Amino acid sequence: MKKRFLSVMLIVAMALSMIACNGTSNGEVPEKCGTVEESVIGTDSVETTETADVAEQAVVLGEGNTVFMFTVVDGEGNESLFEIHTEKENVGEALTELGLIEGEESEYGLFVKTVNGITADYETDGTYWAFYVNGSYAMSGVDTTVITEGEAYMFKVEKA
Repeated sequence: MKKRFLSVMLIVAMALSMIACNGTSNGEVPEKCGTVEESVIGTDSVETTETADVAEQAVVLGEGNTVFMFTVVDGEGNESLFEIHTEKENVGEALTELGLIEGEESEYGLFVKTVNGITADYETDGTYWAFYVNGSYAMSGVDTTVITEGEAYMFKVEKA
């Protein structure tokens, strides 16, 4: 999957490189353009390109100086990406304030049942919302997870 994504990114970069360089197709590279390899395959530029591409696809919600990426993966594997802006200190407060999550308080904290309008009902079909931080199963609940700059948060429907 990653190889396919990088291949697509390389093709897009080549096309954009041609447009940005006034359609030069004779092999000459104007000084200000550089090569595709320099633009895309450099040590840090692929990560920057991926980040910029992801940010362009995200729905921006909220107001505030703290920003984090939030992904919702439904039961069919469809993803919705959000760029959250907030002044809240933890993920649960920020997502609740924006109406992205709903649930019930329990002895363990907020038991999230609905995310982005989609309800997972463990009692009916054995599905639940799993909370992830940077792609790993979270070690704390959403309502106790402090927002950390650069981290990405995700809720994904899973089946027991």
